[in-house]
Amino acid sequence: MSTTVAKAPEEPTLRRSVTPWGSFSWGYSDVGADIFVGLGLVLGAAAGASNVAFLFAGIVYVCIGLAYTELAAAYPVAGGGQYFVFRGLGDIFGFIAGWAVLLDFTIDIVLFAWSCIDYLSKLIPILSFTAHPWVHFLVVFSVIAGLALLNIIGVRESSAFNELVSGLDVLSETAILFFGFLFAFQPQLLVHTMQTSWPTPFNLMNGVSLAIISFVGLESISQAAQETQRPASVIPRTSISLILTILIFALAYSNLALGMQPWHTIPPDAHGHAQALWQYLGSEENNGAAVAVLAANVPYYGALAGLYVPVLGAILLLISSNSGVFGSSRIAYAMSGTQLLPSLFQKVHPKYRTPAISILTFCGFAIVELIFAALPSLSPPVREIYRRLFRGEDGITFLGDLYAFGAAASYSFVFIALIALRLNDSQSPRRFKMPFNVPFTYKGNRVEFPVVAVIGFFGIVSILVFTMITHEIGRVAGPLWIIFGLLGYLLYRKRKGLPIFGSQSHDWRKAQINILQSAGELEMMDEYVANVKAMDARRATVPTVTSAGPRP
Repeated sequence: MSTTVAKAPEEPTLRRSVTPWGSFSWGYSDVGADIFVGLGLVLGAAAGASNVAFLFAGIVYVCIGLAYTELAAAYPVAGGGQYFVFRGLGDIFGFIAGWAVLLDFTIDIVLFAWSCIDYLSKLIPILSFTAHPWVHFLVVFSVIAGLALLNIIGVRESSAFNELVSGLDVLSETAILFFGFLFAFQPQLLVHTMQTSWPTPFNLMNGVSLAIISFVGLESISQAAQETQRPASVIPRTSISLILTILIFALAYSNLALGMQPWHTIPPDAHGHAQALWQYLGSEENNGAAVAVLAANVPYYGALAGLYVPVLGAILLLISSNSGVFGSSRIAYAMSGTQLLPSLFQKVHPKYRTPAISILTFCGFAIVELIFAALPSLSPPVREIYRRLFRGEDGITFLGDLYAFGAAASYSFVFIALIALRLNDSQSPRRFKMPFNVPFTYKGNRVEFPVVAVIGFFGIVSILVFTMITHEIGRVAGPLWIIFGLLGYLLYRKRKGLPIFGSQSHDWRKAQINILQSAGELEMMDEYVANVKAMDARRATVPTVTSAGPRP
């Protein structure tokens, strides 16, 4: 007799369909769109020191980018910064970091959908939030719903969408800067603006905390690592390219805005006072679409740019919102797999092989945030209460506050996790490593201490402090989000009988082998196995000292 044992059907997993250009596009669609939102906010806060605010945030961003590049190439798995913190610092810190990133990506969904419609309103006035808040609200709501559906259908479709628009936007932003510096930039005007419009220390801190939102989203590359082809070799190239591209754009746009003589006459402000271009860009009317307004004021080129930049900016902001949907669902997917969130979030759609429940859940959170941001303008009584509590901040500033808090909180943990992984997991091959390392011996292993990670940690912590000092909404709503998530985490862990404040037992060796094998990085897997065997052999030859003397 013979019997046949039927194999249980395998659970569907994420599909590897992201190419090298797709990997760059995922990051660019998220980070590249940030300047479209951040430029006006920073100009409104930091005035003549806006370029300094961008420079400080940019230095921190470079450190963050190098950290994510190293970690994503060494651990190519969905989850990004959340997974790195989880692996390096333990379960509860992994949850806090992931929950902070989830705040950022749900804000990402609504903030960039909101700004997308702001840019379109420069061509279609009925979409203006200040003039027609209900129309604006309903259109943004529809955009979020449509992106949820797009991501449920599949990452290949949304990735192709990103790739096309990212390429067009790189060309467009380069053209704006080229013609702006060629025809309208005046170095003496830049110096004059910095001298006469230097902000107070409070406003400068406010500007720095807002400038960091122009650099948020690099981890979209690492979150797509589990769906990227040959991630250990692709991610370092795309990450470094993205770091340089975004840093150049952010610094160039801020200096151009402060030192550009506008082509058109800038209308006076609400009090009848004359305005400089940077003041006009930072006003409540224009801060949501500052790049489009700046482009329209470039001599000669502005006539054309004024027609297409609002459209292209809106599309880029749309795909950045799309990246928020993608990123939040993949983080929740990863956290569910490690029992930091309920297993429901790891369910993959049987046909489309995408985490549909996670997508719908966090798009739902984004809609709640949209309601809170828009409600003051939709309801006059609420507006009065809101203005008394938060000094009259508008909807886009409300979203920016929370965005800055979530980014600073999560990035702080990532730097600590990188240091911990360097010390405790030196066996994992690192195809890319942050520069400026100090070698020493730790627990019998030769390790390298990352100096840049320490610099980045203190930089991002200072931005977190600036956010808590200057943002009334951020220092209230941000910590409330963390507390709300922690309560849910503790209840879930207690119900499942898992360690509440401690960590589960993890077989990181087996996990790392599976990660590298799944990524197709077989050479790295073999190198990792060899490193682990060599470490075990060294430990076996070292005698253990006891009270009775050495024991082999």
